[in-house]
Amino acid sequence: MNRVAYENLLDPGLLSRLSGMDLLARVVVEGFLLGLHRSPYRGFSVEFSQYRQYMPGDEIRTIDWKVYARTDRLYVKQFEEETNLFAHLLLDVSGSMQVAGEGDAAVSKFDYGRYLAAALAYLLVRQQDAVGLVAYDDHIVEFLPSRGGRGHLENLLQALEHLSLSGGTDLGAPLHAVAERIGRRGLVVLISDLQPSADGDAEQQLDELLRGLAHLRYEGHEVILFHVLSPGELDFEYRGSVRFSDPETGAEVVTAPERVRQASLAALNNYLDRVVTACAESDIEYRRLDTSQPLDTALFTYLAARQRLI
Repeated sequence: MNRVAYENLLDPGLLSRLSGMDLLARVVVEGFLLGLHRSPYRGFSVEFSQYRQYMPGDEIRTIDWKVYARTDRLYVKQFEEETNLFAHLLLDVSGSMQVAGEGDAAVSKFDYGRYLAAALAYLLVRQQDAVGLVAYDDHIVEFLPSRGGRGHLENLLQALEHLSLSGGTDLGAPLHAVAERIGRRGLVVLISDLQPSADGDAEQQLDELLRGLAHLRYEGHEVILFHVLSPGELDFEYRGSVRFSDPETGAEVVTAPERVRQASLAALNNYLDRVVTACAESDIEYRRLDTSQPLDTALFTYLAARQRLI
């Protein structure tokens, strides 16, 4: 399979045509791993989930002799309970996540976030890690504790498939709730557009978000923040008279985009600068994701974080 072919497997527009989150997750991860082995990043360890090197005291019956015949090294098979990492995926399901790009192949921020969460869950379980799911808007609407195993993965993927967008946004309170609720230290992956509620003070909401992230770090978790934005939000390249609506409040305004483009981009860049700076100060991994782009950037980021933790 050539580069173009496997990159197609990571394209969000093409993924939207697949039925079933299980199939989608498998296609994304297998396409990603195929590309990984043919890229400069092939040094990432993505196969150790099924085996680990034999250690004195391990039972002889657990040795995989077929692997020994190929490598002349002793490896033992790992079992589902031998998890290496405990992770929780936090997915924003507030109304602002329904925004999508333009074109027939465009996906919403919500769907992009679900695809990413499904792929990460599949990859985590594939590597004998434990994974949990938290969906939230202004409160937690779905909570699956971090566990390993195929059965748990199926439950998690079904939960992702049946999620729907719900209420308004609270950028901070759900993060504090998660920090208090999950006990074992591990990896927390936050997938959100970080969109403040239109009926609140944006600066105050941003402060609450940053305090929530700091709370997770205080509890000892490694944190990755995937900031999901649509192309239109990033470049504001709209033409003609456009009706903008707030997906959470329903408020609408009709305007010529060129009149507000400069001010809108300046406000966005100021917001992004504050988030990026705060994440750097708290040692939080920050990655901005464009919903028109493949998912491999996010998966690379996860692998790098995992290797630091294991």
